[in-house]
Amino acid sequence: MLPDWQTTDLQPAWAAFLQSCRALNGKPDWRAVCTRTGEITQPDNAALRAFFEDGFTPYQVFNPDGSSQGLVTGYYEPKLAGSRVRTERFRYPLFAVPDDLLTIDLGDTYPQLKGMRLRGRLQGKRIMPYYNRAEIETGKAALQGRELFWVDNAVELFFLQIQGSGRIELPNGNLIKIGYAEQNGHPYVSIGKKLVETGELKLEEASMQGIKNWAERNPEKLDALLAQNPSYVFFRELPDGLSAPLGALGVPLTETYSIAVDPRTIPLGAPVFLATTYPNTAEPLNRLMLAQDTGGAIKGAVRADFFWGFGEQAGIQAGRMKQNGQMWVLFPKGAEPALAP
Repeated sequence: MLPDWQTTDLQPAWAAFLQSCRALNGKPDWRAVCTRTGEITQPDNAALRAFFEDGFTPYQVFNPDGSSQGLVTGYYEPKLAGSRVRTERFRYPLFAVPDDLLTIDLGDTYPQLKGMRLRGRLQGKRIMPYYNRAEIETGKAALQGRELFWVDNAVELFFLQIQGSGRIELPNGNLIKIGYAEQNGHPYVSIGKKLVETGELKLEEASMQGIKNWAERNPEKLDALLAQNPSYVFFRELPDGLSAPLGALGVPLTETYSIAVDPRTIPLGAPVFLATTYPNTAEPLNRLMLAQDTGGAIKGAVRADFFWGFGEQAGIQAGRMKQNGQMWVLFPKGAEPALAP
């Protein structure tokens, strides 16, 4: 039995599920259950509970060691001040995907590696790793002309890359949505963990806000700290009409009802029942979510990143969230073997 299943409000999750079906409707294992959404003329909780109970089978997710608990963090859509041209104030660039970045889908040749990609660059006839963060930020990569925007704060730009999407407020007040386009192929390394290891911060201080506060106090150490995370994210400008950032599934995320997962364990688009707690509390946070995104730091079976939405309050919640949780993935009945990773 899923915790609080009989009392949880399914209507916000229903809106997120309909977004998933936009991407999944063409897939044989999902077509029938997504088509049945059209039969729900009055989506109250009773009707939705019956829909999910009749159409899905929940399977609890376990880690390789057999444990059922895992880490649940949070992310959000930040707002940065920026400009389309470099100025004295706006001097930190957001780059579009470089022309020389190669993306190699290993699943095309090795089916067992489905979903895994290599990023690199050509050097003569050899494929080399793409430039790491330090090399990009010191100009070794040929990225001139690939600047989408310039922003005024290096730390905010760093965290924008971790979040994967955001909005840029131009000097005229216009807000432009930007989203993840690609990544340089290097692994994500937590700078908060590095600050704890070197004694710069206590473990309880290594939140997003704690790192920002440290950066304000130690500007001379900032470049060296950021360079310890070799991962680097490239962006694209998103259409004006989008209601929210696009996740890896290709549909807009739903505030507090979308999660990022490791797609090696949980298929993108699937409903996932998450049992965790609100940030820094023991108050239960049990609800049906949709696996609609991925992230460089989201690795492992019982592992989720909870999308809190846009703005300062969402950022506070996301920055505080580091909870334990359990997960159940809901597979359409009859398609379980085909969809299990």
